[in-house]
Amino acid sequence: MREALRAFVHPRVLTMLFLGFSAGIPILLIFSSLSLWLREAGVDRAAVTFFSWAALSYSFKFLWAPLVDRLPVPLLSKWLGRRRGWLLLSQLCVVAAICWMSATDPAQGLHSLILIALAAMFLGFSSATQDIVIDAYRIESAGQELQAVMASSYMAGYRLGMIVAGAGPLLLASYFGADPEVYNYAAWRSTYLVMACTMLVGLVTTLVIDEPSHETRQQDQHSVSDYLRFLLLFLAAVAVFISVFFVTSGIGAELKAGFSDGLVSGYLAGFLVEALRFGLALVAAALIGGFVIRRGWVNREMARDSYVSPVEDFFVRYGFRTSVLLLGLIGFYRVSDIVLGVIANLFYQDLGFSKLEIAGVVKTFGVCMTIAGGFLGGFLSMRFGVMRILFLGALLTVLTNLLFMYQAHAGHDLTVLYFVVSADNLSAGIASAAFVAFMSSLTNVSFTATQYALFSSLMTLFPKLMGGYSGTIVEAVGYSNFFLVASLIGLPVLLLVSMAAKRLSFSGH
Repeated sequence: MREALRAFVHPRVLTMLFLGFSAGIPILLIFSSLSLWLREAGVDRAAVTFFSWAALSYSFKFLWAPLVDRLPVPLLSKWLGRRRGWLLLSQLCVVAAICWMSATDPAQGLHSLILIALAAMFLGFSSATQDIVIDAYRIESAGQELQAVMASSYMAGYRLGMIVAGAGPLLLASYFGADPEVYNYAAWRSTYLVMACTMLVGLVTTLVIDEPSHETRQQDQHSVSDYLRFLLLFLAAVAVFISVFFVTSGIGAELKAGFSDGLVSGYLAGFLVEALRFGLALVAAALIGGFVIRRGWVNREMARDSYVSPVEDFFVRYGFRTSVLLLGLIGFYRVSDIVLGVIANLFYQDLGFSKLEIAGVVKTFGVCMTIAGGFLGGFLSMRFGVMRILFLGALLTVLTNLLFMYQAHAGHDLTVLYFVVSADNLSAGIASAAFVAFMSSLTNVSFTATQYALFSSLMTLFPKLMGGYSGTIVEAVGYSNFFLVASLIGLPVLLLVSMAAKRLSFSGH
């Protein structure tokens, strides 16, 4: 037990606390804080939805993770090393994006609104890139025995960063003179400049830590020309993807209207059409990439090493059946938790809880319980093994979701809310710490950034798709039955964890 407790003050573990804080800063500056700024600037609500595009970077970061794995950063990689070079570059880009946003007044018309939207997208891309590098650094800088506590430390820092980025701008804007009745651009400009300064925590950490000591494949085996052409190929594919997706928007709107007349749910029609548009855009980008590679304009070995080899390596190491089982577990592990989380705030409001009560209990006390759960999950994973705590986390998620049925019966009762939020967030922290450690253990250090980015994207893909229908389910069956359903869909995860534990034990993992 002493060894487990001592691990929490290990230098690598403490490093993840500061890097987690740096990772938690940007996302709320794109969403909640920015939304409030735009509202005070008189921006139409429909226009605000345009800024949701900034979130795409987090969902599809696996597409450029191979570049982070394979391409060196000019000058910085030689000075700081491969991971720290990318980390410093991404953090400087985050700072630049926040400053860009602060220098743009959204109330000055369409041109300014487009500029601040582009800045928000740049912030999302830079932040997602920082996440890719931090995940790779965490996995490469310590052995599997420390991964659970490092994940706990990272989660704690990330939550603290989100608190600073969520509450900080509100307090700062008020201090600098922001007023909902009288728009004050100078107040918001100063607020975002101060928030840019909070990234100094991550920048200083990057400069003082050591490069991971794990030996990986030589990254500078190709010429500068090879790297530049590979980067241009990626940018061209992205441009084609975005162009096709935007060009098909008009056709998509017509298809949604047509399908909605014949399908049960407009949500289903919207999902099918958007999935079709996304698929077409992805196919177009892939065709362009394949054409360029076949023509020999890009080093074929580099392209295969970057995009094919990481996936091939995973299936070779674990075998096809075990690989499919592991990917299924990754894709479904958080489904019960995320599906319920989508509707939670509306549930609290419908029970009559005020915004102040929700902010105090759910957003503040609940975050503290998540942090505590993360540290507890890290400690338990070191003490009893990751797979056992992974099963415990899944079981607790199923059981705590049932507590929301009790909350629905109790109604507006703060005592019950504190109890439910405590149990739910504590179990979520335990499950998340074990799950991150589990995914980290599956990666090969030769493809760390790419494989973990694929895992983390798969982790939220299906749960988010199901979460989009949570409102429809509630309207059809009511809150109590919905919470029962949310618990039941978590039961197959228990079977998947048990099967995965047996297969990994057989393979000597």
